[in-house]
Amino acid sequence: MTDTKSGFSADERAAMAQRAEELRTTKGLKGAAKLAKELEACADAIDALTGVDGDLARAVHRIVADVAPHLDPKTYYGFPAYAADGKVVLFMQPAVKFDTRYPTVSFTEDAHLDDGDMWGVSFAVVNVTDAVEQRIRALVTQAVA
Repeated sequence: MTDTKSGFSADERAAMAQRAEELRTTKGLKGAAKLAKELEACADAIDALTGVDGDLARAVHRIVADVAPHLDPKTYYGFPAYAADGKVVLFMQPAVKFDTRYPTVSFTEDAHLDDGDMWGVSFAVVNVTDAVEQRIRALVTQAVA
């Protein structure tokens, strides 16, 4: 339900507060200290997930470590995310976060997925299969090319 005063739902306001906290916890940190704090937050976010949310988050984490190890793990509005040069390239949004039917793997404008006049940037996942992992692997590979 949307709060008529702010225009945002309670879940959306909570996500914004979580993002503000992410920024606060790394304020003043630089280099390895900041990366370590962001990695810890990402690992904690993944560890907190269960079911298909957890399966997908762990699969994405493994895939990124394998095909795009230069991306830095972090959180983005509380979601497990991966960034290049401080800019989020992809993130995983758990279904539990906004009580949706499925989790998604999403890519930002910094991902290199461009394909003509229109292309997908968010992918719903209802089950983590070998085929799904292969598709995510291909998307991550393309996104960082």
